[in-house]
Amino acid sequence: MRIADSVGAGPYDDGMIIISGRLAVDPGDRDAYLRGCSGVVEQARAFPGCLDFALGADLIDAGRINVYERWESEEALEAFRGSGPDEGRTVAILDAEVLRYHVSGVGPA
Repeated sequence: MRIADSVGAGPYDDGMIIISGRLAVDPGDRDAYLRGCSGVVEQARAFPGCLDFALGADLIDAGRINVYERWESEEALEAFRGSGPDEGRTVAILDAEVLRYHVSGVGPA
């Protein structure tokens, strides 16, 4: 399981941070898992420095949850981190690859 915090943040300039990746859960439990995460999503979106926060069911893989977070800064992300998934949410995760990206520039797509 590879989660962003296990990779190490390192010394970066204070800029936008994107957390992106995937979680694997039992396909039969995915919808219940996502419903159980609605409070965390609401909490994150209301948190100072959170620009976006989404967990969503993958359209093809019934056991996959896509993770996307966008934060104003490393400081904002770290301030929120203490309110991550509770143990019940973590136990349901079978595998994960969620990484932290430090954005050096932003422009139209």
